[in-house]
Amino acid sequence: MVVIRALEERILAQGKVLPGEILKVGDFLNQQIDPNLLMQMGDEIASLYKDAGVTKILTIESSGIAVAFAAGYSMGVPVVFAKKHASINLSDDIITSQVFSYTHQKTYDIVVSNEYIRPEDTVLIVDDFLAKGNALQGLIDIITKAGAKLAGAAIAIEKGFQGGGDRFRAKGVRVESLAIIESMTDDSLTFRDNG
Repeated sequence: MVVIRALEERILAQGKVLPGEILKVGDFLNQQIDPNLLMQMGDEIASLYKDAGVTKILTIESSGIAVAFAAGYSMGVPVVFAKKHASINLSDDIITSQVFSYTHQKTYDIVVSNEYIRPEDTVLIVDDFLAKGNALQGLIDIITKAGAKLAGAAIAIEKGFQGGGDRFRAKGVRVESLAIIESMTDDSLTFRDNG
């Protein structure tokens, strides 16, 4: 719970609300990263999912990679990230899904090489943000197509007011978010009681 309070305090102190319900946390989570806070977040995610049998962590490039790495390090499991563009160094055996990015106003064909997510895996999705749930749905599609088991999702910051996390919870998907923003205006943020 200490890391949750620390994350909320950093969001309040350094987060910037931009038009279109965008929360910029580039000072400590996205473009510039606070390694100490990040590793504490990884430890908290590891604690939340310690009994879930996780064998792999899956995220999407690029801003989710740091949080996923911290969780993977704490859990002692590999981290796989879905690429937003196919490249020549991927095998021909790839798994794809489509994800609409609200921030970039663009649809991406995300790809993961089939060799990294196997049917015997139990996969935890880790990402920096959850808003409407487009990226989460795309990553769940990848896991489903691979024939693997979904352990759930661990999110650094959830925009609870946009409803994505609650929609997945209603479908039976375990979603654990370290900080859930209940409401957000240009000059105030309110957090959901996450305890």
